[in-house]
Amino acid sequence: MSLAFAGGSHRTVPIELREKLAFSSEQATEALTRFQQQFPGSEAVLLSTCNRIELYAADEERRGPPPPDELAMFLAECRGVDPTNVGRVLGGEQGTAAVKHLFCVAAGLDSMVLGEPQIVAQVKQAWQLAQKSGTTGPLTGELFQAALRAAKRVTTETAVGRERLSIPSIAVADFASGVFERFDDKRVLLIGAGKMAAETLRYLRDAGAQHIRIINRSVERAHSLAQRLDAQTGDYDNISRELADADLVVSTTGASEPVVTLDLFQRVQDQRQGRPLVVLDLAVPRDFDSRIGTRPGVWLYSIDDLGQACDSNRRRRQKQLPAALTIVDEETRRFMGDMHHRSTVPVIEQLRAGWNETGEVELDRLFRKLPNLDNSSQQEIRQAFERYAAKMLHPPMASLRSESKAGPPHGLLEALRRLFDLKE
Repeated sequence: MSLAFAGGSHRTVPIELREKLAFSSEQATEALTRFQQQFPGSEAVLLSTCNRIELYAADEERRGPPPPDELAMFLAECRGVDPTNVGRVLGGEQGTAAVKHLFCVAAGLDSMVLGEPQIVAQVKQAWQLAQKSGTTGPLTGELFQAALRAAKRVTTETAVGRERLSIPSIAVADFASGVFERFDDKRVLLIGAGKMAAETLRYLRDAGAQHIRIINRSVERAHSLAQRLDAQTGDYDNISRELADADLVVSTTGASEPVVTLDLFQRVQDQRQGRPLVVLDLAVPRDFDSRIGTRPGVWLYSIDDLGQACDSNRRRRQKQLPAALTIVDEETRRFMGDMHHRSTVPVIEQLRAGWNETGEVELDRLFRKLPNLDNSSQQEIRQAFERYAAKMLHPPMASLRSESKAGPPHGLLEALRRLFDLKE
């Protein structure tokens, strides 16, 4: 039995290629069905997020699952991407290295944002989708359950995932939440439709925001982001009306000049009737005139304000990384020990079957020679035989368990097969 994975993340795969390799839920289901047809008998789970694409495979047979390079080619074929391009950026691992990689991924230790909480849910969703597609089995089942257990330990035993790290997450969780106790009744205006805007919108959704409008110079981009993340679009040309209605503004444009000047805001402020306004200006150069922050009832935070908090959180979180990696190593050794022990099950079953069969033969012979034994006496003798067999089998079984913790007990298994004349 063995495990393998192939894939890449934001660290190794350019975004232009990640976009081509990305799988929607429907496309992932189709790919898993295709995998089952192309590699019968192997288990598979496909993990596709905005920052990574990875295919995990397992097989209990001696032949093992497809190797990483073959898995990478499979991903390329499914998405119609030139395999030569994929081969240069998609890596892979087998065995222990593959297990440790998945555990790090689930715990957020391989994420763009160290310890991000979203990834563990994405890992769980990938596993559930594979279950529905019928491509899972005992190996991937134990693997992904162990990955979720490792992630939970990292979360509960370290501070890696307890503090916000990305600028958008800090903007929402530290700054906006410092003014508003709740977001479900607030009107949010998002100015811009790029990557920063999309990430911020996801954090706002997690915080409970429901009424979100997106405006952008490119109406098409605004519509695209709104459709993907279930928001509405507004009128960029009527930005004063949009500002007048908003409670929270997040601005992430690439404009070279302020989008909202002091004069524009002063005209808007009269329409707001004293309602408080939080502005998270995540743009460089800034989208809002800094003097707007001095207006009554306005909380204006720039990228510098957020960056300082982000750096502080990052330094505190990095101190927890060694402890998190120690947990991953412990859980990896635990899983690999369990998996290696699984390989001993056929030998153990053969040993037990052989001893039981021999014992039954000898008991039948004994009982024929002692026909006057009552049922109670026969049962007592039978139990004594079973206890004797169990005690005799205990040392080799204990040795197998001990050897499994250090690695595949191939040598001991072969020795037992030869000593007891066991077949493959």
